[in-house]
Amino acid sequence: MVDTDDLREQLIDAFEGADYPISSPMDLVPALPNGPGTTFESGEFSMTAMELNTKLGSGNFPYDDVESFVDDVMAQLEEQDLL
Repeated sequence: MVDTDDLREQLIDAFEGADYPISSPMDLVPALPNGPGTTFESGEFSMTAMELNTKLGSGNFPYDDVESFVDDVMAQLEEQDLL
């Protein structure tokens, strides 16, 4: 089972260093500790930042802050039954 609170915290920790507002996924790469290979894991869920980008598509850019970006990521993961 996925701990969504833990996963959300991991995403915030990884993406909060980006220079907001962000206008594309490429704006997030410099903030990631291991670049596109940064892995997010919780329970049975495991996905790299690159896999997230591939599965979630283009998102609703621009985002003004990390919370709105992560909220959208979490919603998309739930919509696609990935959590």
